[in-house]
Amino acid sequence: MTRSLTLDDIVDNAAYEDERDEFRTRIIALKKRRRIGVGEFVTLVFENRETMRFQIQEMARVERMDSDAAIEGELAVYNKLIPEPGSLSATLFIELTSDEDLRSWLPKLVGIEKSIELRLSDGTVIVDIPEADHEAQLTREEITASVHYIGFVLTESEVEAFAAGPVELAVNHSEYQASVTLGGETTAELLADLRADG
Repeated sequence: MTRSLTLDDIVDNAAYEDERDEFRTRIIALKKRRRIGVGEFVTLVFENRETMRFQIQEMARVERMDSDAAIEGELAVYNKLIPEPGSLSATLFIELTSDEDLRSWLPKLVGIEKSIELRLSDGTVIVDIPEADHEAQLTREEITASVHYIGFVLTESEVEAFAAGPVELAVNHSEYQASVTLGGETTAELLADLRADG
């Protein structure tokens, strides 16, 4: 069964206002378990059906979308970021705040969206795959964007190795090397994405 969202999953803006505070509180707690800092300024947020539903509802609210066609457009974009069983999906943020840092680092980090690794305890290394449509929009080769959409695809045996833990999330780029071991809550969240019953 696909995890994709449909029009039936997105409530109109008036109904969303009624549920927004509670939904937002729940998503903040969910994202906290799914947000991982790697090194000084790279962060990944692993997305799922709920984080993408929140993204669409917020876009519809801000943009005052009230037509099915407009919502369908958002669904087409964000459904690609919902992981199906055997895969993970993440938004990669390069979190630099000053213009000087952005000008210095973004040219150096070209290719970072192809440099994220999951390192399993059995020695397996799974390298991420950039989201194709987003990557196609990155037309400047001499500088990278500060936000990227990426995914990982795991075999059944790799999912079991992931479950056995520990798992490291790493950035393996010539200009930026860092890794972190996933905590228990994060591992549990990502296993729910990877497994068919998640």
